[in-house]
Amino acid sequence: PELSEEPPAEMVKMTKSKTFQAYLPNCHRTYSCIHCRAHLANHDELISKASVQLFFFMQSFQGSQGRAYLFNSVVNVGCGPAEERVLLTGLHAVADIYCENCKTTLGWKYEHAFESSQKYKEGKFIIELAHMIKDNGWE
Repeated sequence: PELSEEPPAEMVKMTKSKTFQAYLPNCHRTYSCIHCRAHLANHDELISKASVQLFFFMQSFQGSQGRAYLFNSVVNVGCGPAEERVLLTGLHAVADIYCENCKTTLGWKYEHAFESSQKYKEGKFIIELAHMIKDNGWE
């Protein structure tokens, strides 16, 4: 008998579903990748905007595509190699970060700050607002 390469009609075609490395709890306000909706950060990880001075400071973060936020930690993000860049606040060693799901470059991670006034940024992450969307519980 001749073998057929066609699958039987009763077989269901399986498609790969999107899976993220980490899911943030639905009970918290979160930020997600605007391109693929992978979770990126919990609102609680946004560097505090409690004081007026810090609020205006936060608004002054700039990425290559406009305003950006500084986070203590992020999820579902890959990190490229560190390189020295002169930013608005001086010389820093930074590594580009990208969405692990869709590979879009989102911003960067501060690896090293050369000026003492900028040391608080070390180990923190910049994500440009152009690449994220608010999810879960925003009013």
